[in-house]
Amino acid sequence: MWAGRVLHAALSRAPRGSRAQSALAQLRGILEEELESIRGAGTWKSERVITSCQGPHIHVDGAPGGIINFCANNYLGLSSHPEVIQAGLQNLKEFGAGLSSVRFICGTQSIHKDLEAKIARFHQREDAILYPSCFDANAGLFEALLTSEDAVLSDELNHASIIDGIRLCKAHKYRYRHLDMADLEAKLQEAQKHRLRLVATDGAFSMDGDIAPLQKICRLASQYGALVFVDESHATGFLGPTGRGTDELLGVMDQVTIINSTLGKALGGASGGYTTGPGALVSLLRQRARPYLFSNSLPPAAVGCASKALDLLMESNAIIQSMAAKTLRFRSQMEAAGFTISGANHPICPVMLGDARLALNIADDMLKRGIFVIGFSYPVVPKGKARIRVQISAVHSEEDIDRCVEAFVEVGRLHGALP
Repeated sequence: MWAGRVLHAALSRAPRGSRAQSALAQLRGILEEELESIRGAGTWKSERVITSCQGPHIHVDGAPGGIINFCANNYLGLSSHPEVIQAGLQNLKEFGAGLSSVRFICGTQSIHKDLEAKIARFHQREDAILYPSCFDANAGLFEALLTSEDAVLSDELNHASIIDGIRLCKAHKYRYRHLDMADLEAKLQEAQKHRLRLVATDGAFSMDGDIAPLQKICRLASQYGALVFVDESHATGFLGPTGRGTDELLGVMDQVTIINSTLGKALGGASGGYTTGPGALVSLLRQRARPYLFSNSLPPAAVGCASKALDLLMESNAIIQSMAAKTLRFRSQMEAAGFTISGANHPICPVMLGDARLALNIADDMLKRGIFVIGFSYPVVPKGKARIRVQISAVHSEEDIDRCVEAFVEVGRLHGALP
């Protein structure tokens, strides 16, 4: 106690500037220690700098020549499609760089309303609401919709944005084991005492490439009087016969109540997210969803790109069929070579390696061979389940895919991941 009084007296006599410097030095020490622990664990995430537009072939700072990109959510190859780019430029010229405001003040333009209507038509829902990202859509939904009288039941491997959005709401929270319908049913039985029950799941899980069993989920929801929410960020545009998503793929479009998705992946790759569902819900979100009320409206160029991407998608589904064939080509060749590929029939193809440092080293050596992939480790995925997530695009050629497999086999043998 005496030592504490002496320290307090010394600090009280010290100039404020020196006390602030001492606090800053303490902060630096704490931060450096934490950063060093990340480096030591082999989970440090470096950012590679791309010096070209997004596409199947890119240029990367420090890497020689052209690089084949197998690490983008550009599933349909529309991020550099000339018509998508032109639509963005046209909106930029006509509507400006941005609105400098939120939607309800002076940040709503006709193009925002037109895109929301187009999204609702595409998903066959009553209405839609735009956000700066799908992360914001997930942050805005649960708090506005659910109260302490309600319950939300979430798959344990849902995307971080769903998890964070659920944390913000006051509803009773149940987490069921990944894709485990028996556990979901047990949780639904337990949640019967609450007013509303909302089952929340990703349609396609971004780290594993597996797909939620929506038919079974919807059957259980109907049996126990629950609603169904699906995040379709890794499904919109390419799953299902016409690219509507997992609910179309599995024939339950009329049973899923709420869909959140993104404009920043298959639909042009710029930015933006949305919620689509019942008109009354969308109206409530316009009044209460904090990311909507307190974030600038989506920039006109991004709106133009997404709108044109939807037009192209609704004109033809040929590009969807092309991607499915290329996904099968990659998965079958990699499995024949001896790699374990998680998921099934999804262009997200996680090459499971287990060790974080191994995944990092293989990804680095792949880049030296002209293939852009990234190793994923904790906290993005659970400890001991490090992987390299390969993502197939409709604009990859068969030669691109074969070259990627050949590089994996060579590097895998070099690092002992293959016999």
